[in-house]
Amino acid sequence: MRFLMIASFAESLTGFRGPLIAALQAKGLDVHVAAPGLAAGDPVRARLEAQGLTVHDIKMERTGTNPIADLWTMFGLFRLMRRIRPDLVMGYTIKPVIYGTLAGWLARVPRRFALITGLGYAFQQESGRGGMRALVQRLYALALGCVQKVFFQNPDDRDLFRQRGILAADVPSCVVNGSGVDVSGFATASLPEGNTRFLLIARLLGDKGVREYAEAARRIRAGRSDATFAVVGWIDSNPDAIAQSELDEWVRDGVVEYLGKLNDVRPAIAASTVYVLPSYREGTPRTVLEAMAMGRAVITTDAPGCRETVVDGDNGFLVKVKSVDELGAAMLRFLEDPALAVRMGQRSRAIAEEKYDVHKVNAVMLDEMGIR
Repeated sequence: MRFLMIASFAESLTGFRGPLIAALQAKGLDVHVAAPGLAAGDPVRARLEAQGLTVHDIKMERTGTNPIADLWTMFGLFRLMRRIRPDLVMGYTIKPVIYGTLAGWLARVPRRFALITGLGYAFQQESGRGGMRALVQRLYALALGCVQKVFFQNPDDRDLFRQRGILAADVPSCVVNGSGVDVSGFATASLPEGNTRFLLIARLLGDKGVREYAEAARRIRAGRSDATFAVVGWIDSNPDAIAQSELDEWVRDGVVEYLGKLNDVRPAIAASTVYVLPSYREGTPRTVLEAMAMGRAVITTDAPGCRETVVDGDNGFLVKVKSVDELGAAMLRFLEDPALAVRMGQRSRAIAEEKYDVHKVNAVMLDEMGIR
């Protein structure tokens, strides 16, 4: 059988979907992948081809809102599918789900699946986004009416899709434990000695809680010298991106230590004491799972996708979305009681092994797709 996976960000195919692709190949499927930015000579393309995948470079504006460009994206995907004749197709993130699914329906691909990895910028409840949100929801509803199954990474997102009429009652769905994490590749690492070191890994977006993290760090740094605050990530093209001037000011003032974008985050996690992600909403945050697998306590928000990863008081703390006060208070608890990071980190590792092992997650997905 031939399987086509569609992404909006090429690097996610090797990072987030690499183990799932390998599981598909292990079942004997001929796996094709499609994403923008995979022209000949691209290093990501080379890595994918080295895995035995057939790679297709497609035109897609990941964060654009031009309807003509999006129609051309759908037409290009339709032509691709008519040419390669996949038996199964799956898209993840907004545009691949919508336009990949509709193209798959038009091209009469027998089995079509959608993976909802989060809701994205268009679903955030800020003013000025109402028209965009309504359009995205209508397109989602149209596309999801054409699939055999929809995968969600947390129950809140599925409930929201049902409540808003995006996911019809007769469309099958399944909630899986995020993208999973390779618990052997992200092995437990001893906690560092010395100052308590907090770490945030994310695209530098407002919706990731980066500003709240920086403000909490500023307040704590003003009164204590036994804590440091690191940031790993990059400034994205998203409309909600942190401004370069903001980041430069935080670094200049000694509020955070910026480590840039890392291809391998394991050394940064190993050098940290506590992992922090004050996100407004997630599918299931992969970076949290990686930190848990390496034995790190976690501070995250009591928000969809985030709350599933932490048992409050057990392997970390849950704080209110956008609350700098609660975030700072949770950080201070680790400064006042260093033993917390040890105990909670051990619990994080146990939860990662039990619930989020990538092989367990992928086995569920393949079974739900009828791939045995």
